Amino acid sequence: MAKLLEIRWHGRAGQGAKTAALVLAEAAISTGKYAQAFPEYGPERMGAPMKAYNRISDEPITVHHHVEEPDIVIVLDPTLLTVGNVKAGVPDDGIYLVNTPLSPSEMRARLGLEGSKAKVYTLDATQVSMDTIGRNIPNTPMIGALIAATGLLELDELLEDTRRKLSKKLRPEVVDKNMEAIKRAYREVAS
Repeated sequence: MAKLLEIRWHGRAGQGAKTAALVLAEAAISTGKYAQAFPEYGPERMGAPMKAYNRISDEPITVHHHVEEPDIVIVLDPTLLTVGNVKAGVPDDGIYLVNTPLSPSEMRARLGLEGSKAKVYTLDATQVSMDTIGRNIPNTPMIGALIAATGLLELDELLEDTRRKLSKKLRPEVVDKNMEAIKRAYREVAS
């Protein structure tokens, strides 16, 4: 039986968690995988905490409920580490990817993961997005970091599909900046 990979994104409204989940799902589908992407939020205002989810598999996905035991947790805004429990439902060998200038060992301690088998990756996606895109929208850098950390997709596959998706709604120069953000994050993610 194929493994069903489940991902939970923690972000704030306006940071692009929903878009990141959709972009990742579409990129996975373009490589022949099955995928789902969906957000969880109510009538939140810009900046309110929200979650988005992915499921990715080599076989058809037959479950259609919230992700309760994610294999991977991605935190777009480090202030969310103190709002709710980003570790909820994550197995002992889960993967955490956090947007922070802290090192993985510092983040491991902050998350209280000493002694666990969890893998912790960090990337200052805020800085990467400011340097490349010119705005604090860490979603595309975090997708690049996720691909580097997990090998879920090939970088070229991700870039090609993401360029196609973003080109439908963004100006070419903005798409190019997002591609650079993904490539830089892919190179800079720390483990």
